[in-house]
Amino acid sequence: KGRALQVVGIAKMANYESLLEIPRPFYYVPLKQYPAGVVVLHVRSNLPTGAMASELIRQIHALDPGLAPSRVATMREQVDVKSEAQRVALTLVGIFGGLALLLAAIGLYGVMSCAVSQGQRELGLRMALGAAASDLLKFVMRQGAALTAGGVFLGAIAALVSTRLLGTLLYRVSPRDPLVFGLAFLVMAVSSLVACLLPAWRASRTDPVRALRA
Repeated sequence: KGRALQVVGIAKMANYESLLEIPRPFYYVPLKQYPAGVVVLHVRSNLPTGAMASELIRQIHALDPGLAPSRVATMREQVDVKSEAQRVALTLVGIFGGLALLLAAIGLYGVMSCAVSQGQRELGLRMALGAAASDLLKFVMRQGAALTAGGVFLGAIAALVSTRLLGTLLYRVSPRDPLVFGLAFLVMAVSSLVACLLPAWRASRTDPVRALRA
């Protein structure tokens, strides 16, 4: 403050520490006016990383034999290092989400299997009155679809409420992206269909005589 500075560069909007911070304007001054413990040199080139590192070291030694870069990294590597915490967090969220989907599918399969076992007399009566195997298959699948629809509805509400917690982990992706929600709905629908298919197939193979006698 109160010191004259020579501005050598201006960035209208830039992210300085991480990709998730709010972009803000920056100005740059010569190193002699603002000394730093670590000096970062950005070089834009079409050369491979290894060839670029060798040429960079040669040019620095030509200026001062006592200088040498401590580390040479590509911009992609720098971005990966800065976003490593977010990537680990999102990976864990994905793993837990997959486990939750697996547990939900197993639970739905158990519920439908129990419903088919307890409804053997009803299923046998339906077949005795003329219902075909395909009718029983559709009947059980409709029950599973109703349970899935209720779960998806409640889950969608919970997801919309909790998406604020994931906003800090996403970059250029909306927490309420309709494509992501659509894909999630499709995955849950397919999972529920697979979970209900075996109990429905068992129901379609019901022997009406044995079911009624039991």
